[in-house]
Amino acid sequence: MLHCRVPMPAVVTLLLLQIVAVVLFLGWHGPLVPQDVSPTQGKVHVLLLSSWRSGSSFLGQVFSQHPSVFYLMEPAWHVWTALKRPGARGLRMAVRDLVRSVFQCDLSVMDAYLPPRHNVSQVFMWSHSRALCSPPACTLTPRDGFSYEPDCKLNCDRVGLQGAQQACRTYSHVVLKEVRFFELESLYPLLRDPTLDLRIIHLVRDPRAVLRSREQAAKALAQDSALVLEKDGVLPSDAQLRVMQEVCRSHMRIHETAMLKAPDFLQGRYKLVRYEDLVHDPLAQIEAMFDFVGLEMMETLQEWIYRITHGKGKGTEKEAFKITSRNAEDVSLAWRTTLPFQKVKQIQEVCKGAMTLLGYRPVQSEREQRQLDLDLYTGREHYRFSWIPSKSSKSSKS
Repeated sequence: MLHCRVPMPAVVTLLLLQIVAVVLFLGWHGPLVPQDVSPTQGKVHVLLLSSWRSGSSFLGQVFSQHPSVFYLMEPAWHVWTALKRPGARGLRMAVRDLVRSVFQCDLSVMDAYLPPRHNVSQVFMWSHSRALCSPPACTLTPRDGFSYEPDCKLNCDRVGLQGAQQACRTYSHVVLKEVRFFELESLYPLLRDPTLDLRIIHLVRDPRAVLRSREQAAKALAQDSALVLEKDGVLPSDAQLRVMQEVCRSHMRIHETAMLKAPDFLQGRYKLVRYEDLVHDPLAQIEAMFDFVGLEMMETLQEWIYRITHGKGKGTEKEAFKITSRNAEDVSLAWRTTLPFQKVKQIQEVCKGAMTLLGYRPVQSEREQRQLDLDLYTGREHYRFSWIPSKSSKSSKS
């Protein structure tokens, strides 16, 4: 038998040539096996970024009732209540990581913050999510119907989060409402993540109205206030003003970052909305937000929005997260007839910079405060800012 010895250098050369040929082939024709570089499969991810008592629960419900939206209300509540390290700054990375996982429909991240063998009902405000009251999570509400929170609470509690996770994957948009981000920089990794198509809607509200609402819901907000102020014990007597100072500073930081220091990856992905403009012309404002994130407005949803913003309620805000039918514009003006002028002066001083930046005019006297026909909100050209959405947002409409 004839034996042929191939010199080792020749073998190495042949192997190198084969590797080069494969690399060139892949370069010309792409990978032999299709690779999905976007596990979220074209989903749009929307962060409703706001602060407590700014109308974000209402805005969250508007998105939640859309049949293309999987919505959760403040999942980061679990981080703040489970971790004992004081301070919003110290918890921001844990908050961001949880938000990233939920955006990717990986709800196993919640296991770290929930007791063993948990139910869906142990997720914060779960029954405010229409998606958790609709198939495949629950058979109660049709996908194109409107959920009723008390009925959902009674009929849609399930063991574990597998059904919720499965439901999340069937929607084109994942929307999260959060009040626990105080700057944009901690969100940069999410904005750079190629598996996320993140849009940020930044909702702000007149600090004077927020202070009135916070005072009515002080007990419900006590734990969050302590974390904002990094206090372990009894809150100081002026806690509400101190928290408002931090909130106003955060709105300034966020808006100035988007206006003056925006990196390229933020362009087309940030929109500022004032609550007062939202309740003054809700349909136009909500349609603009839907267009920004690639959602279609429907006639049935328009009717629901009209009912929820034109009810007979006069604006009691003692229940921190209750969404009821009421006259939303009357609610937005309630501080002018109920908040003592001395407190108005204090909050105007504490939040002077934010009010100027966002277009909220101060009142100089109690007479001006009570004069309801005096417009205290500057025109949109002074505060409104958003880039035109990228073409990809248009193509992802559902």
